[in-house]
Amino acid sequence: MEEKTGTGIVTLNFDETIPGVVYIDQTLLPGEYLECIASDIETLCRAIRRLEIRGAPALGIAGGYGMALGALLSKHTEYAAFKDEMDEIRLILRATRPTAVNLFYGIDRVHGLISTLCEEPVHIIKAAMLAAANAIAEEDVLTCHAIGEHGLTLFPSEHHTTVLTHCNAGALACKEWGTALGVIRSAALAGRSVSVYSCETRPLLQGARLTTWELLHDNIDVILITDSMAAFLMQQQKIDLVVVGADRITSDAVFNKIGTYTHAITAQYHHIPFYIAAPLSTFDEQARAADIIIEERSPSEVLCIGGKDGVAIAPPDVSVYNPAFDATPHSLISGIITEHGIVVLPRDIPKITAWRG
Repeated sequence: MEEKTGTGIVTLNFDETIPGVVYIDQTLLPGEYLECIASDIETLCRAIRRLEIRGAPALGIAGGYGMALGALLSKHTEYAAFKDEMDEIRLILRATRPTAVNLFYGIDRVHGLISTLCEEPVHIIKAAMLAAANAIAEEDVLTCHAIGEHGLTLFPSEHHTTVLTHCNAGALACKEWGTALGVIRSAALAGRSVSVYSCETRPLLQGARLTTWELLHDNIDVILITDSMAAFLMQQQKIDLVVVGADRITSDAVFNKIGTYTHAITAQYHHIPFYIAAPLSTFDEQARAADIIIEERSPSEVLCIGGKDGVAIAPPDVSVYNPAFDATPHSLISGIITEHGIVVLPRDIPKITAWRG
């Protein structure tokens, strides 16, 4: 797998010869760039749970690749036994992360071919599953570039735009290019004058470790701040625009990395546009926020910098609450930048449904 493509970074691929999922271990960045191979389902699931592979679109790709990997590794040649094994793998993959809907989309899109092609020999089904998984990855590239193009309208050519972003919604969260960072990349590529404030994003510091790494890689001006500095910068009129990604979009809210809701409230108070950048695969518009399980992660992420084996920053016996995501009501969101255009929810839910076909 090549490290770079254009101005982006290739996050994960499928190597049919192994077979296995080749991915960048994001827990090691920025200190170490390491490509790893998940050549079995257990390893892939562990990589997803440990956030070695993370970001909603990337999880969708990994889910599709996981089903394809399971199919290629299967020894069954009879349809019934093969289907039973794939049904089990589907459930195992879906259990790795509960909030990001893209993961379920990727898994179910590839798994669905098993029933669709039930009259075909198993080897034909396997080939179709791999082709579908690769298609999800290829579509993600096109989708992110389209999101970037639609986001250009937020960057006036006549003056500089300073953007605040939270967590990492860049190439590392997708196949390459990114959603929120894809918008920023597209603006820079189009010659717009742009700079970025990147929130560190406690507790796992995806903004500090990953977003700054990506933007420095692309020579885009970036300044790292702690999460608690964002409101002050807005008050000082140093932020023109907020753009973040999303892990799930329901009919009444956007689920994204914890802290997003805080930025949205502050941006509205200071009359700063607040946009989400996300593909249609992130939309779960028939669901409501109350229906969604917000993933709670290990206390060690908060108690220590660098995980349970890192540097302790709190008493080890203190109680910890560590939700990975929060829900931002649509009333706080200026618009959602998709591959088809910018929408406002709930007003444009029929438009989203129509785009899905």
